[in-house]
Amino acid sequence: MNKRSWVPALLLGLAGAAHAATAAATTSDAASATGIQRIGHVFIIVLENKNYDDTFHTSTQDPYLQETLPAQGALLTQYFGTGHNSLDNYLSMVSGQASSLATEADCEEFSDFVLTRMDSDGQAVGNGCVYPASIKTLADQMQAKGLRWKAYMEDMGNDPAREAAACGHPAINAKDLTQSPAAPSATVPKGDQYAARHNPFVYFHSIIDQPGCAAHDVNLQALDADLSSLAATPNLVFITPNLCNDGHDGAGTGKPGQGCVDGSPGGLTSSDAFLKRWVPKITASAAYQKDGVLIITFDESNVRGADSVKDPVTLKKTVTVTFTGEHCCNQLIGPNVTRPSMQKYSVSPTVDYVVRNEGYGGDRVGAVVLSPFIKPGTTSATPYNHYALLKTLENIYGLGLLGYAGQKDLTPFGDDVFTNLR
Repeated sequence: MNKRSWVPALLLGLAGAAHAATAAATTSDAASATGIQRIGHVFIIVLENKNYDDTFHTSTQDPYLQETLPAQGALLTQYFGTGHNSLDNYLSMVSGQASSLATEADCEEFSDFVLTRMDSDGQAVGNGCVYPASIKTLADQMQAKGLRWKAYMEDMGNDPAREAAACGHPAINAKDLTQSPAAPSATVPKGDQYAARHNPFVYFHSIIDQPGCAAHDVNLQALDADLSSLAATPNLVFITPNLCNDGHDGAGTGKPGQGCVDGSPGGLTSSDAFLKRWVPKITASAAYQKDGVLIITFDESNVRGADSVKDPVTLKKTVTVTFTGEHCCNQLIGPNVTRPSMQKYSVSPTVDYVVRNEGYGGDRVGAVVLSPFIKPGTTSATPYNHYALLKTLENIYGLGLLGYAGQKDLTPFGDDVFTNLR
């Protein structure tokens, strides 16, 4: 990964000005979105690595997500991730930034993003992980407008040796110790299955360099109190389960019979249990019932194929995975990567991954949206992706459009989803 590099102040100033102009620009979508601006509170739960057909058709692990929740709201059958592996998807949701070589490899080293310029689409050209303060996010936009946001991260801070209990991230240019889950131990009885790469907000200096970061980026345990009243609930609630409850680890993840490090089954089984626990709390809250929307989706679909080879001398295993990379919505590839591509990186002392990306999307994952503004049992086949989600959120809050959320032909959620907004 790239080490910290000095970027001339003039370059950063020009880049910041260009990006500010992009963020400040509004489109006719935002200007005319008076209907969805009746929405005041958005709750987002992001799960991991499942394809649409499995989640919503063939799996027997998730009856709550597959059957119960779509019957209560809207099922988006053509919702796509924007990249592979995980991190680049989360970043696109909150900033409109496309993949870099480092972010699509999940940033094992928490390196600074070395910015060379901004392109005409508001994309940061360069490589690295933690974007300079000139690159803004949805959270920055909301704060500037006086709106409140919080990210709730399960397990963050369980092991203080890995990350802080709030605004938890590795040191700049240090190895990311949260790439693998930590099993329960005498010193950390609950274990630690927090993954920084599933917390997009800590990849922006505009957030982590501010003293308020610890008040905005918190452990999931804080959500119960924040849901207790309308006044306590932020306008944006972004929820990331731990590596087991988001479906990343355990059963149904290509490891038959293997559960999570804490003994839980993992896969869609644990995701479904997590949703059963938290969705009723959210939908019973005053904020949701007044003007709320809950969006449940996945970062990316799972791999098309995987091959594993172990070196007979070193005993190190190399796992080669291939992603189809299907996309929708005229998604642009971005200035920092090419396709097809292949990257090799280490996820542990005993495992290397070789990742082959054939396309540049994140494949079809689907989404479920619940709201008083949606007629139960709604289904939409309109193509959407994470950039469309960001555009929808910025329209809801009356904000400018960041990065690829500003694509002119990108469709935000409309009356095909919000069927009860008239």
